Amino acid sequence: MKFLGQFMIIVVCFCWCSAVTDAQTTTAAARAPIAEPAAPAVQASTDVAVSPDEATIRSNIDKYVESYNRRDTQTMANMWSPEAIYTDPRTGEGVMGRDAIKQLFDEIFAGEEDAKLAVTVESIDFVSPNVAIEKGAAVVTYSDHPAEETTYTAVHMKRDGQWVLDRVSEEEIPLPPLSNYEHLKSLEWMVGTWIDQDENTVIETDCEWTRNKNFMTRSFTMVTRDGVELSGMQIVGWDAANNQIRSWVFDSNGGFGEGVWTADGDNWTIESTGSLPDGRKTSATNLLKKIDDHSYTWQSINRVADGELQPNVDEVLIVREAAEEN
Repeated sequence: MKFLGQFMIIVVCFCWCSAVTDAQTTTAAARAPIAEPAAPAVQASTDVAVSPDEATIRSNIDKYVESYNRRDTQTMANMWSPEAIYTDPRTGEGVMGRDAIKQLFDEIFAGEEDAKLAVTVESIDFVSPNVAIEKGAAVVTYSDHPAEETTYTAVHMKRDGQWVLDRVSEEEIPLPPLSNYEHLKSLEWMVGTWIDQDENTVIETDCEWTRNKNFMTRSFTMVTRDGVELSGMQIVGWDAANNQIRSWVFDSNGGFGEGVWTADGDNWTIESTGSLPDGRKTSATNLLKKIDDHSYTWQSINRVADGELQPNVDEVLIVREAAEEN
């Protein structure tokens, strides 16, 4: 390897480069126990005609949503039975009776004046002529913070010829985990096993995504013919605070460092700084150029160790390990 004699001095910088890789809310549905889209509620979503009772329930759902979006808590409360229970998903506590339910929504609307409700009814099943179970999903949107989503179950009862709400319970829909994949996907081609070798030294690097693709990890192992061995780990990720890709590397000898990545098409410049095991500081500009999905070159220039300028490292070819044939 052309730079083997200088390797141990700049190992932290090298590890950076050869490792290049691409690198909730308050449930508001609780505030919307039932409801349905703005489409006419006289037919099911399959366009199959529904019974008069189901048509009435669907009409009530439309009315409830419309009243919610007008902040008409009195109309909303009147659509519940006198002994109705609404479980507030924010607290897990049950609110009983029309007056208490109205008061709850008055308080909610006082703090969220622009909240808008939309629901999707998934099913309405009649367990008896006077009891129906509605299941669906509710979304409450706001102008200044993320929407809140829940799934819900609502029990409708027919009393004195009128369908009213008797019980409503909700569960939050977990938000998908955040991922910085969009910022790192240009480095995805680096996933896999890579080999850099000559007659004296073999360096093998394994790159893979972490869960949710927020980071890429690169484990490396170096073995020389003289028996010198080195291993370590590099992590490449997106720094959202500074809007840039960064990397951190740690080796088995006790060296460590970090780098800041800048892209120019498929080429990357990594400004690296680090500390050697004996405490000496290092810095370098590392250049990575993608040739294709199976090879890239790496070069290190402007190298400084302990305040002294070091020779540049010539360009090195790194190739993907060939897949074994069955």
